Amino acid sequence: MKGRLVLAMAAVGSLAVAGCSSSSSSSAAGGGSTGGAASTKSCVASVGFEGPITGPVAPLGTEQLHFAQLAVATDNLANKTKIKLIQGDTQLQPAQATTVTQQFISNSSIVAVVGPAGSQEVIAIGSPMARAGMGFITGSATAVELTSGKYPTFFRVVSKDSVQGPQDANYIVNTLKPKAIMIVDDQEAYSTGLVSAMTPIFQKAGIKVDHESVSQKLTDFSSLVAKVTPDTSVVVLPWQVAANAQQFGRNLAQQHKKAVIFGTDGLFSPGTFTINGSYVSSFGPDITAMPADAVIARAAAQKFGSFGTFGPPVYAATHVIDEAIASVCKSGQTPSRSNVLAAIKKTNEPASILGQPISFDSHGDLNGGKFFLFKIDSSGKYKLIPSS
Repeated sequence: MKGRLVLAMAAVGSLAVAGCSSSSSSSAAGGGSTGGAASTKSCVASVGFEGPITGPVAPLGTEQLHFAQLAVATDNLANKTKIKLIQGDTQLQPAQATTVTQQFISNSSIVAVVGPAGSQEVIAIGSPMARAGMGFITGSATAVELTSGKYPTFFRVVSKDSVQGPQDANYIVNTLKPKAIMIVDDQEAYSTGLVSAMTPIFQKAGIKVDHESVSQKLTDFSSLVAKVTPDTSVVVLPWQVAANAQQFGRNLAQQHKKAVIFGTDGLFSPGTFTINGSYVSSFGPDITAMPADAVIARAAAQKFGSFGTFGPPVYAATHVIDEAIASVCKSGQTPSRSNVLAAIKKTNEPASILGQPISFDSHGDLNGGKFFLFKIDSSGKYKLIPSS
């Protein structure tokens, strides 16, 4: 493991100097099952990427794409593989994700897929992926139902909402101590699932709960904010569009409401959601604060600029696929959907860019997953709350 990690870090360092290709990428911080470079010299395969490259959450989707590219480039260098990343823009829309998935399934060179980003997208493509025998790994879809057994080729390198929901709700109850809250879903599977996980905890604590529901397409929340009572000290927004939360915060200020916004991981978007005093939970850590990830963070910043917590998990997901492909080649086989899927299931990385091991349970969930909590300061910066 130590030798593998040194080799991978050296590869990232080379990319930081030379600049990584925008058409391919690779991952590094994590153990893998690959061995000598000679065994993978002719290791050729394509990996699909599904993410919202355009649309309302394009900054997050672009960050995910950049980290997938960095992972492929680094792993190709370290493993002497020739993995190509093929982009598919889903715009965080299930219908668009279905179209991209059909294109990927029809492309016989694609042996696995990174993404998609949203839980609603996974629901839309899970069955077609299963029928195609295509392994796919998300770095951001957290709905509990995704790993109920319906989608046997699905995996995730982040934790799920049955962890995030109670963790966030208990923090609100025990630390913020509200008498009344408003919780607003955005009518998508990700959001409604979190509301279902959090509401019973609030009710058990004797907190008055006003549950509201709005469309992701709504951009003026004045009428919703008007329902925030003087007793409502916390508004919980398990949303996916950070710009909407920013507008909600502006509407709160316009109506002189003092309630604190508490957002879930879909709102982790520094530079877009910047309401002072708000809280945001995240499935990924801030790797810029992790010494072990310094080389990767520097390479990403030099190549792509600033980033948040959406990119690193996709780097980790891409790395798992890259290592699975390399291990297949090392065994003397040609990468296919079936043997790459089998290798993904056997993933056992002692370390990763996320600061934790990566292995999957029988349903594709990350073993030992957790969430992180941040508070936004007056300058718009996200500060990690260590005790979370």
